[in-house]
Amino acid sequence: MKTWGVGEPQFDFEAVFGDDYLYFYDRIGPEQSEADVELVWGLLGIEAGLEVLDLACGHGRISNRLAQRGCGVTGLDASPFFLGRARRDADELGVEVTYVEGDMRSLPLADESFDLVVNWFTAFGYFSDPDNRQVLREARRVLRPGGRLLIENNNRDRILCNLQPEGVIERGDDYMIDRRTFDPASSRMLDERVVIRDGTVRRSRFFVRMFTPAEFRDWLLDAGFAAAMVYGEDEAPITLESRRMLTVARR
Repeated sequence: MKTWGVGEPQFDFEAVFGDDYLYFYDRIGPEQSEADVELVWGLLGIEAGLEVLDLACGHGRISNRLAQRGCGVTGLDASPFFLGRARRDADELGVEVTYVEGDMRSLPLADESFDLVVNWFTAFGYFSDPDNRQVLREARRVLRPGGRLLIENNNRDRILCNLQPEGVIERGDDYMIDRRTFDPASSRMLDERVVIRDGTVRRSRFFVRMFTPAEFRDWLLDAGFAAAMVYGEDEAPITLESRRMLTVARR
């Protein structure tokens, strides 16, 4: 793999979070989305009527299902392409969700507007460390006193013990190839992506910050949260074998 050079690595936002993303991740069907929402519901103890912010909501697969269950939902994302898909799906489902285009680091939302904030499917860690910390402060700002934040990340320890330097998603005659390397100096997974689709080759780069449970808990406490608990995907305390890291923080 070629070196990424010095300074902040490249993040090709529009290339990574565009039509190719939806095309190849379309394998995440309704059953998996329902299971994800059930997990979110249980971890946060959600009740119908609560106000929820889906932070980095993408194409709305979590937002729309939370709205189906009776929550008041706002979905925020930086991608107008994803938001357009989310609004269309909401219309088809007959649910009302307020979709907002915006930056996680500076939320265009009022203080103490939400009971809960959800950040799902490794949608945290795409900025510099100061900016990532700002995202946590912004999430706290828009939460009401006693409100809770849920963030789903990769479990860094499990990933590094089983690191696969290359991964391929195949759909018909099309391929999405990810070449990964871990940078211990920044605790980032660096990814070079090659998409081969309809006879065209597209390349992009992105990264995600990875955390140990103790480090991430300290970040949340530093951001002003009163407490934070870290779980695996089975809702039990996280272990080295947990595939995902689910963190619930209380304002």
